Amino acid sequence: MRPVWAQRGMMWLGALLTLLLCSSLESQENSFTINTIHMQSLPDWTVQNGQNLTLQCIVDISTTSHIKPQYQVVFYKDDVLLYNVSSVKNTENFLIPQARVHDSGTYKCTVILNNKKKKTTPEYQLWVKGVPRPRMTLDKKEAIEGGVVTVNCSVPEERAPIHFKVEKFEQDPKIFKLKKEKTSWEQNFVTLEFPIREQDYVLYFTCQASISLGFQIETSETTRSEEMVTVTASFSTPKFQISPPGVITEGDQLHIRCTIQVTHLAHETPEILIQKDKAIVAHSRHSREAVYSVMATVEDNGNYTCKVESSRLSKVSSIVVNITELFPKPMLEFSSTRVDQGEKLDLLCSIPGAPPANFTIEKEGMIVSQGQNFTKITDGRDSGTYGCTAGIGKVVKRSNAVQITVCENISEPRIFHDTKSEIIKGQSIRVSCQSINGTSPITYHLLKGSDVLENITKTSNDPAVFQDNPTKDVEYKCIADNCHSYPEVSSEVLSIKVIAPVYQVKLTILRSAEVESGKEIVLQCSVNEGTGPITYKFYKDKESKPFHQAISNDTHVIWHKTQASKEQEGQYYCMASNKASVTQSSTQSNMLMVKVFLAPWKKGLIAVVIIGVIIATLIVGAKCYVMRKAKAKQMPVEMSRPAAPLLKSNNEKVSEPNIEANSHYGYSDEVGNHAMKPLNESKDSTNSDVEYTEVEVSSVEPHQVLGTKGTDTVYSEIRKADPKNRSLP
Repeated sequence: MRPVWAQRGMMWLGALLTLLLCSSLESQENSFTINTIHMQSLPDWTVQNGQNLTLQCIVDISTTSHIKPQYQVVFYKDDVLLYNVSSVKNTENFLIPQARVHDSGTYKCTVILNNKKKKTTPEYQLWVKGVPRPRMTLDKKEAIEGGVVTVNCSVPEERAPIHFKVEKFEQDPKIFKLKKEKTSWEQNFVTLEFPIREQDYVLYFTCQASISLGFQIETSETTRSEEMVTVTASFSTPKFQISPPGVITEGDQLHIRCTIQVTHLAHETPEILIQKDKAIVAHSRHSREAVYSVMATVEDNGNYTCKVESSRLSKVSSIVVNITELFPKPMLEFSSTRVDQGEKLDLLCSIPGAPPANFTIEKEGMIVSQGQNFTKITDGRDSGTYGCTAGIGKVVKRSNAVQITVCENISEPRIFHDTKSEIIKGQSIRVSCQSINGTSPITYHLLKGSDVLENITKTSNDPAVFQDNPTKDVEYKCIADNCHSYPEVSSEVLSIKVIAPVYQVKLTILRSAEVESGKEIVLQCSVNEGTGPITYKFYKDKESKPFHQAISNDTHVIWHKTQASKEQEGQYYCMASNKASVTQSSTQSNMLMVKVFLAPWKKGLIAVVIIGVIIATLIVGAKCYVMRKAKAKQMPVEMSRPAAPLLKSNNEKVSEPNIEANSHYGYSDEVGNHAMKPLNESKDSTNSDVEYTEVEVSSVEPHQVLGTKGTDTVYSEIRKADPKNRSLP
């Protein structure tokens, strides 16, 4: 026997050899590929509902290994994972026992090899034909009229949504009664209530289910309920009882009774109603009969209906009642329905055949006569509705109502309006007509001149109001008329003065726009339309105040200036207004330019005066010039001698001339000014005895120290000696 440690050593050695072998196998790389993959359905891709179905995924794989590789097979329905299995076989199956419509769809399978390679089959469409027959249950086998039967219809093998159609039939004979359809979106069954109505006796129900697969609908066979429902009447059809039996004559007491039978299973006591035409004449809510009692008259002839109603059920029956007339309906005869106030009113109540009867004549419920006749001289209070009654025994009949109108003559209508006596053209005026007394309705006619403007009928004595828009002076008159036979009545004449507003003001000059001075200026301010008096205002050069104002009834006024002057030259305009200007501002005319020019003889006179003034001025100037020349000849010669020394050798000015020395020689300002004339002017004077010498003198400005020297020109006057008057030295 080997020691324990030796056995353990051998075990560890074996494990080490195994690991080495596995690692050597893994180190060898195997190649593999998926050749083909397809899917098939057994027995077919279209099967009947409830048939077993097998889906197969067939795979062909090639590998370099001697051992088949393990791969994963995944089944999908409508792209949703359906079944997942690991396999080394070429074919994997997925079983669908008893296929149903909800198993229909698009199938495919995918093979995943070594988590690296993957391949999927094409998509295959599976159709499961047909829907299992639905199951039905009823909540009761006996029902009462007015109750309900609850029907349950289901298809346990299928999934929602399922559409159910349930129908109600009468067993004998087979009569269709009612159909209900409903789609169950979440459950595979529906529960429907069917009301039990009159003439339901023995009932059965059917159910059919359908499921929609896209554009295709699969429908089940129709299932009929195994149980029958027997219907018990809640109450019977109503019956009539009429008394007295046989012929019924007016004055007899008529009894119309409607009765029913009520079963003990009824949930509530129905209501009974008796109707004549559409009017309910009797009813009962807690009894099995309803009674209508009345003294028979011809008005009670007709069709009577008895209607029995519960919350869910209604039954009806009808009967015709004939009543023999005892005497005809009375008639109220009258002389006229319209009687003038003060005339006689005659009324007569009679029955065809003239049987003896009791008569009364009434006015609006009040008896005015206990006999057949009524005569009265009328006044306004006798208007109203009249009728009469005739009675034989208990039978009393009333005639038709007659409306009698007693016409009171109307008073002269008053005509008035809501504004002052003058209105502005274009404004509306409201003219009212009213007769205080007179039976209405009263018809008013408004005349505008001789034409009828409008008619208004009033059912009271309130005024009739007419509306008009006069454009010129107008006269209105109102005519009133009512049912009285007297001719219509006229009102007084209402005169309305219409003021036309000033329209289109224009300023014109009657002569030329250029006026000779001293002549007349004539301006005319006119309007195309306007009711006088019109106020005209003349303005010049946009002055705020008019220079002339006039009031006239004419459509134009004239302003003139007898002798125009230059002051009247300028721009002119005028403004016009009248009473209508209260609501309308004054209208301004156009601007007109007026020019004033001098007369030709005035222009000539002014030219002569100007020329004369010029000539006189020239003469005076020449005379002054001659005198000045003569005076200049008398000046002494010494005025022309220069002071010694005048100049230094460096041409600087030494001193100013002595004023006293100059005055000694008779020198004045005039002479000095005269001496400043240019040399050429003195040279041209042939008769002058004075010679001028030009000397340049340099002078230093007082404020200059080292500045530039200035040069002055000094004119010296040297008077020549007259050879004739020259004296010896």
